[in-house]
Amino acid sequence: MVQKQLSIELDPKIAPELFGKFDEHLRLIGEGLGLELSSRGNVLNVQGEEKTVAQALSVLETLRNRVAQGISLTLHDIRYALDLVREGKGREREWESATAEVIQVTARGKRIRPKTLGQKLYVEAIKNHNLTFGIGPAGTGKTYLAVAMAVAALQAKEVNRIVLTRPAVEAGEKLGFLPGDLQEKVDPYLRPLYDALFDLLGNELYGKFMERKIIEVAPLAYMRGRTLDDSFIILDEAQNTSSEQMKMFLTRMGFGSKVVVTGDVTQIDLPRGTRSGLVEVIEVLRDVDGIAVVHLSDKDVVRHELVQRIIRAYERYNHSGAAGADPGQGTGESSREQETGRL
Repeated sequence: MVQKQLSIELDPKIAPELFGKFDEHLRLIGEGLGLELSSRGNVLNVQGEEKTVAQALSVLETLRNRVAQGISLTLHDIRYALDLVREGKGREREWESATAEVIQVTARGKRIRPKTLGQKLYVEAIKNHNLTFGIGPAGTGKTYLAVAMAVAALQAKEVNRIVLTRPAVEAGEKLGFLPGDLQEKVDPYLRPLYDALFDLLGNELYGKFMERKIIEVAPLAYMRGRTLDDSFIILDEAQNTSSEQMKMFLTRMGFGSKVVVTGDVTQIDLPRGTRSGLVEVIEVLRDVDGIAVVHLSDKDVVRHELVQRIIRAYERYNHSGAAGADPGQGTGESSREQETGRL
C-alpha cells in the first residue's frame, strides 16, 4: 500500500474548532479511517495509506467549510461525515451545502438548520408539498423541525395560525388514573410540542400567541368536525392513530393550509389488533400526487451517540425474527418495524 504524509497549515481562527478539544475530532477521524492525525499549533499532520489520507482530507475540508460558516462542530458531525465519506459517493460535500440554510432562529439566538441529508430532504418536502409525512425513529428531529417550519411560515405570514395535535394513547397507563380534567390529563402527551414552541418563540411571544389562539395545541379528538383554513397543521406521534382517526384528521385540511404528519412505526402503542393509521395511510396514498413521504433513519439521529446504537440494536433484533409482532398492528407495546425506504 502506498503511504502518504502531509503537513497542512490552517487558519488559526478555524483550527481549534476543527481539531476539537484536546484534538478529539482528529482522534475520532483517525480511528474511523485507520490513519494518524495530529496537530501542532495550527498545523495538521496526516499520515496513512493514500486512499485513507484522501478520505480524511475530504472530511476535514467539509468540516472546515462548516466552521467557516459559523457552525460549531459536534461529535455527531464528525461521525456523520465519516459515514458519508465511507460511502465513496462524495456525499460529504453534498451534506456541506445541504445543511447551510438556516430555517429558523430560536428565542435565544440559536440557528436552526438541517443537520443531516435526511433532515434536509424532510425540510424541502415540507416547503414544496401541502402534505408531508415524516417517518423515522426517535431523535431524528421530525417534530422539532416541523414546528420550526410552522413558526417560520407564521412569521412570514404564509399562514394565519398553527395547529399542533397528537393522539392521546396510553403506553402502559390509563388516562382515568391521571389527576385533573381532560385537558390536564392530555397535557403530558402534548408536552413535546409545548417545549418546541417555547424554545423557538420565547416566553412572551409564546404566551401571546397561545392567548390569542394563533397557536393551538390540542389532542386529536378535538379536531373532529373542523375545517382548518390558512393553517400550518402538525399531527405528531401519528403511528398511534387508528385508521378512522387518520382519515378524520387529513380531511380537516382547508384552503391555504399545510399539513405535516410525523411518526415512528416502530413505536406503536395501540391496543392489540388495531392497525396503525399511519402505516395504512402510506399504502392508501401511495399513488396520490402532491404528497411527500420522507423516511428518516438511524443516520439522521442527532441525539447522544448511544441512541443510534440502541436503534440499530433493535433493528437487528427485529430483522432477526426474534420479535413476532405483525408490522402495523398494535400490541400494547412497541411493534415490529416495518421495512421502509426513502420515497
